[in-house]
Amino acid sequence: MYLALQKQLGDHLRAILKEKYSLEIESIPIEIPPELKFGELSTPIAFELARKLRKAPKVIAQEIVAALGTRAGFSSFEVAGAGYINARLDRAAGVAAIAAGSPSPKSPLHAMVEHTSINPNKAAHVGHLRNAILGDTFVRLLRAAGQKVDVQNYIDNTGVQVADVVVGFLHLEGMTAAQVRELVGELKSRGERIDYYCWDLYAKTSQWYEQGTEEENAARKKLRYATLHEIEEGNNETAEVAELISTAVLRRHLETMLRLDIEYDFLPRESEILALKFWDAAFEQLKQTGVLYFETEGKNKGCWVMTRPGYIPDQNEDGPKGTNEDAKVIVRSNGTVTYVGKDIAYHLWKFGLLGKDFEYKPFFTYPSHECWISTVENGAKHHPQFGGAQAIYNVIDARQSDPQANVIQALRGMGHVDQANRYVHFSYEMVALTPRCAEELGYTVSDEDKARPYIEVSGRKGFGVKADDLIDKLIAATRVEVEARQTGRDEAEREQIAKQIAIGALRYFMLKFTRNSVIAFDFKDALSFEGETGPYIQYAVVRARNIFRKAGLAPGAALAELIKIDAATYLSGDAGEDLWALWLRAGRRGLVLDQCITTSEPAYLAKHAFQLAQEFNNFYHKHHILNEEDPARKTFLLATAAVALRELIDVLSWLGIESPEAM
Repeated sequence: MYLALQKQLGDHLRAILKEKYSLEIESIPIEIPPELKFGELSTPIAFELARKLRKAPKVIAQEIVAALGTRAGFSSFEVAGAGYINARLDRAAGVAAIAAGSPSPKSPLHAMVEHTSINPNKAAHVGHLRNAILGDTFVRLLRAAGQKVDVQNYIDNTGVQVADVVVGFLHLEGMTAAQVRELVGELKSRGERIDYYCWDLYAKTSQWYEQGTEEENAARKKLRYATLHEIEEGNNETAEVAELISTAVLRRHLETMLRLDIEYDFLPRESEILALKFWDAAFEQLKQTGVLYFETEGKNKGCWVMTRPGYIPDQNEDGPKGTNEDAKVIVRSNGTVTYVGKDIAYHLWKFGLLGKDFEYKPFFTYPSHECWISTVENGAKHHPQFGGAQAIYNVIDARQSDPQANVIQALRGMGHVDQANRYVHFSYEMVALTPRCAEELGYTVSDEDKARPYIEVSGRKGFGVKADDLIDKLIAATRVEVEARQTGRDEAEREQIAKQIAIGALRYFMLKFTRNSVIAFDFKDALSFEGETGPYIQYAVVRARNIFRKAGLAPGAALAELIKIDAATYLSGDAGEDLWALWLRAGRRGLVLDQCITTSEPAYLAKHAFQLAQEFNNFYHKHHILNEEDPARKTFLLATAAVALRELIDVLSWLGIESPEAM
């Protein structure tokens, strides 16, 4: 409702400015005032027009308000201060519109979101969870906005991290490919986790590279890169071990993420990008469009390079004889392709611009759909269409900003300007642990670290929180609370409630911080039933459900009863302000959804959910709904609770959080 009225006001203002002042203003700022006493919407447009029209802002505002007259959905317009225009809504009409709900939007846009993208060499950790939860939530937001969305999880199964684990199996543990295959089967049969086994082996191998003499360490590093080369080359025992391990670990990653209700549509693998020669096709296009050039002088001599964004030859000459020493190397002088080069090829495929495609085969079955994986040959004859997206969102940490910028620059240089404009690096900062959390997980924390706000994790050092361990510990902690509160429920119900609360706590904790904030994870903070947490919002839902359970009335029926009363009676005066504020908050979800997508920031929705829960809880404590003696007022209070419940359940679902029946 709020978004619709905001757009209506913008349209009215544009029409007035065109008719009255012959001005074409594409974007008109419309704000939500800090307090209801100033109205529900406001615009400072008069200040922006003052210089152009050579009039005082207050005079312009008065002229615009006079021209606005009476408009459906609004009760009045007024000039405030030195030239603000405040709009007051028709409250009864607003309540009716909010109660009716908004139709599901439809968008012609086909988006692709790539998230998670964990190296398949060890168990997922707490930092990976932030990526996956951010990505999954943004997928839910885009789908709520009516967009068609493909969810991709890029698998680098030929990278150095996988090579390190392969070195561990073949050279530290002295195993053959057949023995590795047997180990994978044995671990599975015993209910043990190959990704946990690899977690320890990866840390052991990383330390092994640095534990010998200088000469030994140099030889070990050569072994590492020889292993990497054999994996990329394929058709050998080293590549076979890499395939075995990466596939088994990948399956475990999908199982871990499914615990958080996170699913994927397609798993493109680096091995197929190499084998199907995506880069060769991209290289020709890059050369033909002049994006790449062959450097003949300076430090990049013999390389194919691309100028970085912002480079201007006449102003930025920084090498001998005019060479661009800061150019991005795409193909090294030895003929190997850099990460950015392969990423350019991959994104040309994403936009349907490469002229090549993968083969596809089913890999992981979800309750509602199949997840597909790339293959080189003998793919399924019938499969969904992947690639050819109109908009791309890459959930990748902030440290990858430069490579991402280079891919966008390449697209722009090739003439794919629309695609470059619809390419979003959905960046985020790292997840660390509070010292208290690290101690609770069994780590020894020094006095120096105890004084720090957070402790960074390191997979190479084996210091970190495995995602499954974190989820298990959260569920166990929640289960204690549920056991004490829900003694009348059976075992399965208590387990389900504990899981819903634990997963809700984890997801909300990861989402309430803006993406550019470092998160210091803490069990106590995440699981609190008070303050800005997932359980606090879930508990508001439980409270609302209890109202209707005791009333013996369905929430939808309570909303339907609104037409029988005059809602305006309960929306005026001091007593009506709080009720109107709750309805307004409930009607703001479309506005928040639009804001989240425009800014690529799900934290706005998390904040909205918390504020809605806060206002509902204040309403719950202030009004004794079921004991209200005035039938008409009781009808209105029940409808207010019903709309809050509906909106809380919906926004929680967009956050990927379930709404428990009890807590």
